[in-house]
Amino acid sequence: MKCINCGTDNKLKDRKANQGRCLKCNHPFTFEPTSMSNIKITDSFFAKAIADISVNNTLFFTPKQLLYFLDNRIRKKSNSISQFGWLFIYIPLTFFAISSTVGLMIVNFIFVWTFVNQSNSSKLNNTSRRANARNLQILGGIILVGGILISINSNSFSFFVIVVIMGMLSIYLGSQQLGRIGFLRQEFLFSQSQVKDWLERWQQMNGSVLKILPSPNQENKPTSINPDVTAYSFDRLVVCDSANIAQLLIANNFHFENNCAILSITGYPQSIFDTTMQMLRRNPDLKVYAVHDCNSQGIGLVHNLRTNANWFLHREITIIDIGLMPRQIIATKRGMFIQFSPQSARAAKQLPKEVRQSLSAEELRWLESGNFVELESFSPQKIIKVLQKGIAGSRDLESDDSSLLLVGDTGNDMYVCSKFWLVFSFCL
Repeated sequence: MKCINCGTDNKLKDRKANQGRCLKCNHPFTFEPTSMSNIKITDSFFAKAIADISVNNTLFFTPKQLLYFLDNRIRKKSNSISQFGWLFIYIPLTFFAISSTVGLMIVNFIFVWTFVNQSNSSKLNNTSRRANARNLQILGGIILVGGILISINSNSFSFFVIVVIMGMLSIYLGSQQLGRIGFLRQEFLFSQSQVKDWLERWQQMNGSVLKILPSPNQENKPTSINPDVTAYSFDRLVVCDSANIAQLLIANNFHFENNCAILSITGYPQSIFDTTMQMLRRNPDLKVYAVHDCNSQGIGLVHNLRTNANWFLHREITIIDIGLMPRQIIATKRGMFIQFSPQSARAAKQLPKEVRQSLSAEELRWLESGNFVELESFSPQKIIKVLQKGIAGSRDLESDDSSLLLVGDTGNDMYVCSKFWLVFSFCL
């Protein structure tokens, strides 16, 4: 394992002999992969993850974004059955079992069962699950061709029927799995508390991670605003359904670079929330952009903004929903980190009538199944990039822009940007 301080490669016996420190520079190692149970992490792996998520220490990120980022990286490194490597096990087994019909059926059943489980596993990423689904199809073809040849030589009609059924079933299951992999739910390989422990230990050994954000609740210090500034207003407002995303955008100067105010529906940042709202209400041409998770609470954000007296009740304000929406998750077909909870299923069934009418039957089924996707599953760079495209592409609502979907009964009720989040499908 290489030392991140001097680059010296330290073998296990060297690390043990030097009490977990580098043999050359004596810098302490944060992680010892040989003593970790199911997840193996090295110092260089963790250092690169922090550098990549922060784009070489230029962007702030949240602790949960780090959880998603590490989970995705470790999934890519996880061991799964390769596209053709399993043949080196399968061929010898079938060769030894070829004299027994029962033995051949057992070998093939084991491989079919393994591939089905691996292609459906919530612990693997979509690439690995897709590879296993294709393995099912390949195995089905081998069973069909090899089984038919054996049945002809043995003149066994019963064996012929069995191999045809098993081969066709394997091909069918593989095709079915390939079609649904992008919509399969996932589970974290480790918890947020584990990442917190790793991060604390890392900072003890290597110094503070400057770009990781604290809890938004830790930033409630009162702020005084120059009266000359409050005389002005903003043309655009970004409203997030969580303080974490609002904090992320503000920390990365999204409001300066895009000339907009940023608030969360929960009232973040509390210190300037009331003053900012007073400034916003002065502008009759204000455009509001709603940014949210793909869950019932997030999808109800626009409705909340229109019906809440603290926001824009009884005001003619253009509100544009730039996601995430179920239709955007479904349309990507590349797979996002889809999670499930019974609470999400119950909340979906309690959505207001006006919100339900804006959703398709497929979207409602997706939500009522308990599925949800969080914005924090994407890196800061991806979120900023897509929000910028969403705002830029929806500024002129009068233009004939096929990327805007009108939702609701009135002409100025709500718009949904249907294309911009599809950029995520090319980043996963």
